Amino acid sequence: MAGNSFGTLFKLSTFGESHGPAMGGTIDGCPAGLKIDLAFIQQELDRRKPGQSNITTQRKESDTVEFLSGIFEGVTTGTPIGFIIKNEDQKPKDYAHLKDAYRPSHADFTYEEKFGIRDHNGGGRSSARETACRIVAGAIAKLILKQKNISINAFVKQVGEIKLEKTFDQLDLSKTENSIVRCPDETTSEKMIAYIEDIKKQGDTIGGIIQCVIQNTPIGLGEPVFNKLHAVLGHAMLSINAVKGFEIGSGFESIHFKGSQLNDVFLPFDSTSTASTTSTGSVADKKIITKTNNSGGIQGGISNGMPIYFNVAFKPVATILQKQNSVNNKGEEIILEGKGRHDPCVLPRAVPIVESMAALVLVDFLLLARCNRA
Repeated sequence: MAGNSFGTLFKLSTFGESHGPAMGGTIDGCPAGLKIDLAFIQQELDRRKPGQSNITTQRKESDTVEFLSGIFEGVTTGTPIGFIIKNEDQKPKDYAHLKDAYRPSHADFTYEEKFGIRDHNGGGRSSARETACRIVAGAIAKLILKQKNISINAFVKQVGEIKLEKTFDQLDLSKTENSIVRCPDETTSEKMIAYIEDIKKQGDTIGGIIQCVIQNTPIGLGEPVFNKLHAVLGHAMLSINAVKGFEIGSGFESIHFKGSQLNDVFLPFDSTSTASTTSTGSVADKKIITKTNNSGGIQGGISNGMPIYFNVAFKPVATILQKQNSVNNKGEEIILEGKGRHDPCVLPRAVPIVESMAALVLVDFLLLARCNRA
């Protein structure tokens, strides 16, 4: 089975199924000498784990990571980092009725057609539980980025039709974790929570948008042509379960403007100017900034030093607690009704996943940048 690894120099490979003994992975290419903050890594896992509020799945998992290699006396050795996360709350019986059935909008049909076999317990390998491994690698990547003063903050910007109208530089992103839906605006957060609770009562699900902001990115990350920084970020985000869209900077709204309106004009950096505040971060080493940031911090596929920001669109979770028409593996029509424990909205738990995938991309490009310089 191909496609289980992500990254070039800083590479994550994952293994495991949703209701198997454990999830796990290996991280290859992590520089030696990095001090590992176990409490921070576990904190990141806790942000993603199930059962953290009444608007997430009630599956109970501690998601405790166990490192098997690559770390000696709390410091990375430069060798592959191996880890596992044991599955503690397995309930395969909840999925017995799906052995021969294909759930609408799930990977059941495509997996069985491709491989000739599938694990029907919670979707097996296609389950979003695999993303716990990405959190571990992403947390280690964040520890590397922290040394460079690079920060990554994601938050829920929209749930269904309920949208946070403020831009990221108008928000206090430190308040994101104060909300169970992970929206940093209290008023909008309350509306989102109430809406998700109502959707849950209906036995239905809802999607939305997560916005991610990367600040203090050095100029020059990204490789021209096929490995543009925003192209790899798009790959990373679209690899996350339930993601159906990615846009950076002005994104699809760009079509409504003329070039004269949308172009990001260059300015000499002046710490006293109004324009300099648009950089939203450390600009001590900057000589040039842009008056606006419609490019989303990336031009020509290369970071320009301005904040990188992008939106990730998540579809509603496919499992709903309502009856649906479907077929079984014999092609016979059947009626399915979702059972088990599922998120009515995946967005709150997906915020740290988006951050983790962004961190993996940034670290990979930082390491590649070393190779490009004599």
